[in-house]
Amino acid sequence: MKHLSKKDACVFLFMALILACAGRHVYADGGTDYLSVTGPCNLTFPKNHGLHAGYRTEWWYYTGNLQSDAGEPYGYQLTFFRSQISPPGAERKWPEPHSAWRTQQVYAGHAAISDIDKKKHYQSELLVRGSLGLAGVSQKSDITTIFVKNWSVQIRSGQHILKAVANDFSFELNLLPVKPPVLHGKAGYTRKGSIPERASCYYSFTRLRSKGALAIDGTTIAVQGFSWMDHEFSSAPLETEIVGWDWFSLQLSDQTEIMVYLLREQGGQLHSASSGTFIDKSGKPRHLTKDDIRIDILDSWKSPRSRAVYPARWRLMIFPLTMELTITPNLSDQEMLTSASTGVTYWEGSVSANGMADKQPIKGVGYVELTGYATAFKAPM
Repeated sequence: MKHLSKKDACVFLFMALILACAGRHVYADGGTDYLSVTGPCNLTFPKNHGLHAGYRTEWWYYTGNLQSDAGEPYGYQLTFFRSQISPPGAERKWPEPHSAWRTQQVYAGHAAISDIDKKKHYQSELLVRGSLGLAGVSQKSDITTIFVKNWSVQIRSGQHILKAVANDFSFELNLLPVKPPVLHGKAGYTRKGSIPERASCYYSFTRLRSKGALAIDGTTIAVQGFSWMDHEFSSAPLETEIVGWDWFSLQLSDQTEIMVYLLREQGGQLHSASSGTFIDKSGKPRHLTKDDIRIDILDSWKSPRSRAVYPARWRLMIFPLTMELTITPNLSDQEMLTSASTGVTYWEGSVSANGMADKQPIKGVGYVELTGYATAFKAPM
């Protein structure tokens, strides 16, 4: 493989990631050469915090709601995506001598801060090869490090350390798990379609006590609050009738949490694989099926840039919990435009929740992700 110019390398990386990793819960075409998720994942830690080479798509996802010492509210996001651009074993066919640039892995990063009071949303993105120390995942003893250039996450025993630096903002946060990791679905195995192979391995830290500092336009702000972490990997494509998904993570005032994942089909109906998880005060998860969940859209917001129309307020009902919540964005414009990395336009934002659970008033904070509203997702083939 000849040496690529900087411009050609950027184009190559961009196209590879568009084809293989088009967003947070996007499953690239695994075929028969990539590893498949077909049953219980039986995840163990710290091992499974790290890289899962052989699966085509993987991500580590952090979101959170923070407050300054003066009570000013902020939201943040830090995400690392990994895409394997050739099946396991393909490297054995590479001609000698190998270029130092050659790799099977491409990494992208998305970072954002929502300044709620000032109604401003800051975002940044990175895209690099997993070679020459530019990006990667390492594990030494009980420490897992995921990095893309100068953005990083370090997962230690009982601690997650986040760092991101962009042109007009940065943050450094120390996160302490209040509860152990939660395995969604069946031992981490979560269906995303009609056949067993359309699935992922998926776990979360649903309540991470967070403390650190944000810097916005040169001003540093001490903050604290709570974060949520997702880690997921798969090789399977979304089914062709699925046009996008809505994902909700909520941390409630009674020390419980909820994750809801809704796969939208053409026409607006929900795919039968839509599901969720309720986590009780002790950290024990309870699987929620599509029939356990109802969601009504109460309002909408139209992006002045993409012209996409997103849901902007919801009524969420979870029948086994006798729970009804109204979920409201803390800032209307939290749209992510990622033309320089994954190429996906999506809404990822801080929200608040209020309502009733088991006849008791309840409130909370969380994050919502909305994809497929700017352009319907088409699974790569």
